[in-house]
Amino acid sequence: MANGANFRPPVFATLGCRLNAYESEAMKEMAEAAGLEGAVIVNTCAVTAEAVRKAKQEIRRLARENPGAQVIVTGCAAQTEPETFAEMPEVARVIGNHEKMQADTWKSLSVPDLIGTTEKVQVDDIMSVRETAGHLIDGFGRHRAYVQVQNGCDHRCTFCIIPYGRGNSRSAPAGVVIEQIKRLVDKGFLEVVLTGVDLTSWGADLPGEPRLGDLVMRILRLIPDLPRLRISSIDSIEADDNLMLAIATEPRLMPHLHLSLQSGDDMILKRMKRRHLRDDAIAFCHEARRLRPDMVFGADIIAGFPTETEEMFANSLKLVEDCGLTFLHVFPYSPRKGTPAARMPQVRGPDIKERAARLRAVGDAALARHLAAQQGVTHRILTEGPRIGRTEQFTEVTFASDQPEGQIVTAAILGIDGERLTAG
Repeated sequence: MANGANFRPPVFATLGCRLNAYESEAMKEMAEAAGLEGAVIVNTCAVTAEAVRKAKQEIRRLARENPGAQVIVTGCAAQTEPETFAEMPEVARVIGNHEKMQADTWKSLSVPDLIGTTEKVQVDDIMSVRETAGHLIDGFGRHRAYVQVQNGCDHRCTFCIIPYGRGNSRSAPAGVVIEQIKRLVDKGFLEVVLTGVDLTSWGADLPGEPRLGDLVMRILRLIPDLPRLRISSIDSIEADDNLMLAIATEPRLMPHLHLSLQSGDDMILKRMKRRHLRDDAIAFCHEARRLRPDMVFGADIIAGFPTETEEMFANSLKLVEDCGLTFLHVFPYSPRKGTPAARMPQVRGPDIKERAARLRAVGDAALARHLAAQQGVTHRILTEGPRIGRTEQFTEVTFASDQPEGQIVTAAILGIDGERLTAG
């Protein structure tokens, strides 16, 4: 590493998803190895217009707090609208999502003689990227390791800008994933989370076109010392037979799935260009819970999608009960320039805000019912700190006394504290 005792490591600010968070970890390693000193790197999100606004706000704040620092902007918003950030006087460089994961990029930014000679904007066509770089699957986390097995998305939902920020779907080979998880287990990690932009599309670009369920079963078979395997967000309509088999037969696969549902109304789902209908989502949840009775579900739902009527929105509200959802991520719709939905008849802003609030209230009530049902139940909890951890269902638990960190402890649930369970 090209740093000494007085080396000032770069400052990182990460916005958006878990994928951005561990890409920031990879960038930090590359930037420090290249000797990039005193810079400010902002890893942006583009999922909503509000996310872009927050990115600009964060850039201005960090520039004020770090006078004279080279401000480098990257991430999905930098990929989809580089000119927005290039026009900001605070910004020295705009780096694309592919470029940010290349060691040579950080080397060029760390050489003073080259800083003034390179283009301010270094953003290539993300759709031309075909490989998932090896370092993208490096795990990170203190007690729970996140392993990226897939990047990009081949689908074109009418509201979503993310494929234009992440590129087309590409998968890390199963053998590489398994070797990485083995190393993480050897380091003492007790839980590994598989993650990606469109996780259930894993394998479609690999020889033989394996499915996500094949990867899950292979991991659990070849790594018997891994106590807990967790899957992040999935598209339930793409759940394959082996994934359902794993849900039914593998207790080391955690009983928590986050579903990309987006709406509970069939007409809105069609206008979103989703691949499932309302009954598909309900059937999946019922079947997964039949196979694994302790299964809990989170879900993404958009409030106020263009053309959504009050009757259509009511179907999204009812979906929470019909699917038995527990953890809701509510997104008030905001138009993203360049997406088909941005050209559709828009719902009034106040109505979007009001619907999002009602949906969050229904979600809060669903979570409260889940928490109440856990009282008196004994759980196996992975501790993330002396007095905090998560159950197999990913519910947060606080302890009344210190626990060994990074271990799985068994404890009875005694009560509820806000959105957390409490244990002794």
